[in-house]
Amino acid sequence: MTTTHPGTAGATRICPHCRETILESAGVCPACRHKLRFSEPASASAAPASVPLRVEGSFRNPVGSGAWEYSMVLTIRNERGEEIARKLVGVGAMLPDEQRTFTLSVEMNPASAGGKRTWH
Repeated sequence: MTTTHPGTAGATRICPHCRETILESAGVCPACRHKLRFSEPASASAAPASVPLRVEGSFRNPVGSGAWEYSMVLTIRNERGEEIARKLVGVGAMLPDEQRTFTLSVEMNPASAGGKRTWH
């Protein structure tokens, strides 16, 4: 849980469209990609400044193995290895010879607030 105050780096708010928790500084919701009111022009905030991590992988359920179930879990850890967030992203099932592809990306922008350290 973030213990930041409004206007500081890392402060969060709820997207009015999809109800996900997003950064207060976001002009576009990264979950539903809707533009948010009262934000700077979309060109300045729509594209991330950098994507330092992007991983994509896929797997196929072998033919003749029956149905498989899967859970996609995302974990975030700090520099000490302590878990600060864990989310169940999605679940599903795959029939024989079906394939799923998963993509993880971390989008980073410079903090527009005072640059204060956040405590997680």
